[in-house]
Amino acid sequence: MDVAEPSPSSQILVREPEGFFIWNGPPFPSGEPDVKLDRVPCTSAKFSDDGSKLMVTKSDSIISIFDCKTLREIRSFDVPNVLAAVISPGGTYLQTFQKCLSPQHKNVVLWKIENGESVYRLFHKNMTKVTWPSIRFSSDEAVACRLATNEIQFFDPRDFNEGVINRLRVPGVAALELSKAPGLYVAAFVPESKGMPASVQIYGCGKDLQSQAVARRSFFRCSTVQLSWNSGSTGLLVVVQSDVDKTNTSYYGESNLSYLTTDGTHEGFVRLSKEGPVHDVQWSYSGKEFAVVYGFMPAKATVFDKKCNPLLELGVGPYNTIRWNSLGNFICLAGFGNLPGDMVIFKFIMFKTFQGKAREY
Repeated sequence: MDVAEPSPSSQILVREPEGFFIWNGPPFPSGEPDVKLDRVPCTSAKFSDDGSKLMVTKSDSIISIFDCKTLREIRSFDVPNVLAAVISPGGTYLQTFQKCLSPQHKNVVLWKIENGESVYRLFHKNMTKVTWPSIRFSSDEAVACRLATNEIQFFDPRDFNEGVINRLRVPGVAALELSKAPGLYVAAFVPESKGMPASVQIYGCGKDLQSQAVARRSFFRCSTVQLSWNSGSTGLLVVVQSDVDKTNTSYYGESNLSYLTTDGTHEGFVRLSKEGPVHDVQWSYSGKEFAVVYGFMPAKATVFDKKCNPLLELGVGPYNTIRWNSLGNFICLAGFGNLPGDMVIFKFIMFKTFQGKAREY
């Protein structure tokens, strides 16, 4: 069973193998949640980041969009042989990826939910975690871009008919992550090549800000990266993964966590107090703290401030997943996959001293 909560909202989506239904959100006066929407058959369901829309995949061709205020279906899309779909952060666009039939078949389509029309189409032979979604939006949908060969292409999110309005040339770029809100920066990953180390570079999204990177960090023994922006677009966490551990202590390779700021005040490793891989890292929704699960099992969990100082130790256990709630006052630690499935929830209350008095942080 999957449980998801839009942000902020008083609704909880619960998805089971037979479909999904929606509860009233907590608190539950009677001790039990009320069902706001009876079970709807589906294979997947996901809220837009702002909680305004709900995308529901009903089959391998039918995708429905629900309004979260009325819980009514507002539009249905018939997309044959759809392999993946994603809704934009503000619920304005639906992006679909279809089975590739030929290079002439533009199998990635961006649909405007309001009128159901396609506003942009392109061809992608394969879909990976790095390349999907093809078109990325900042959380305020003020900036949109996509990864292309040796460059990042920018669009006007209000009018995709204009096509590419700006290009940022980054030779060898293999992955990107657009900052959330505001969408001021884009992080680009360039893998190792011909003896040169891999690198992560941060550029401004404005046309006049793209002449040089505002921050950059190089990495040796780097196969893949995970890029994670905070809310406010001031800091970027980079999980670097290598397929081979040269110390021969881990079958799964080695990983480390770095932190870069857009103002240049910090660029370096986050000091973790337990050896082993970085399993998961998540920013709080305020963008002021981030939590990390790391180390050989039993893994350790720590909350850091945005200067990489440890704020809170959450102990050790069979964990590989960490999540914050939408208000940033609860943290969930869990162990999924080949772990037992334990889940622990903490209430996050920190205090700091201000003029001799303790205040909630």
